[in-house]
Amino acid sequence: MTLAATPAPGAAALPPAIDVRGLTLRYGAHVALDNLSLSVAAGSSFALLGPNGAGKSTLMSVLSTLRLADAGEVRVAGHDVRRASRAVRQSIGMVFQDPSLDDRLSAEENLDFHGRVYGMPGRARAEAIDRMLALVELEDWREAVVRSFSGGMKRRLEIARALMHAPKILFLDEPTVGLDAQTRNKIWAYLEAERRTRGLTLFTTTHYIEEVAGADQICIVDKGRIIAEGSPEALRREMGQPWLHVTPASEADYAALLAAFPEARTPSPGDLSLAVTGESFVPDLLARFGNQLSALRYEAPTLEGVFLSLTGRALRDRADGAREAQRSAGRRAGRR
Repeated sequence: MTLAATPAPGAAALPPAIDVRGLTLRYGAHVALDNLSLSVAAGSSFALLGPNGAGKSTLMSVLSTLRLADAGEVRVAGHDVRRASRAVRQSIGMVFQDPSLDDRLSAEENLDFHGRVYGMPGRARAEAIDRMLALVELEDWREAVVRSFSGGMKRRLEIARALMHAPKILFLDEPTVGLDAQTRNKIWAYLEAERRTRGLTLFTTTHYIEEVAGADQICIVDKGRIIAEGSPEALRREMGQPWLHVTPASEADYAALLAAFPEARTPSPGDLSLAVTGESFVPDLLARFGNQLSALRYEAPTLEGVFLSLTGRALRDRADGAREAQRSAGRRAGRR
């Protein structure tokens, strides 16, 4: 299946920012990517969603030249990732899921070191540092040591660093996991400004599906294959389904409902999600079980619902799992 993202205004005549054909990668007997093909338009916002282990991180590793595929052709910013990996790396920026700043250095020193690694001349490097610190609103913390920063400030600095050398494509691996809503909104405002002003291509994986509701194109992968693709509106229209979320009044009522609707999803203990299958579904349910429910909520077709129907588990549950993993890692680090 081939996936083509909608370009930003003025980018229609440009070649694809990312072009993947027949990509296959195995870990022993396990197939991580299975003959996958996709195309991402220059200047577009592209979102990659999928369950843990679906192949998202593996795909991003191949696109960023960190891993070689077993088969297939991959071009990033017009360069073959196998034959011209250096040119690919010069054309991309990376915001990793895990922290990657040197917290012993100041904000300015982190950016300066990145610019030197990319061979930026001194004047261009200094100008870029000023511009990036202003973009992410960290000018007043220019000389502050990064270990004193909050999680949101560190994330903003990582984005500034990834944009220092003016990449054509920015890869974002769970860029806002663990951050508060206000900081997440700020980060997306910075990124959208860069996309609109200079045609930056955004390639994002995230557990916060609401963050990519405005993307040009969404791709859902599972078991190394594309299982759904299209604009957010097209996915909601073509694959979305209304759901009724119910909370039974007791354990006995829960068992009775589950026996009547064995196909029900169980997004959390004690709750059921029922696919609305026709106009009479809700009246019939209330007539049969109305006095056995303590709460119910109707949900119109959403991207979260599309993901739930395709993978069998709510994306927010995966986000909770990711945050818990982060907290556990922090607790382990604190004990060392």
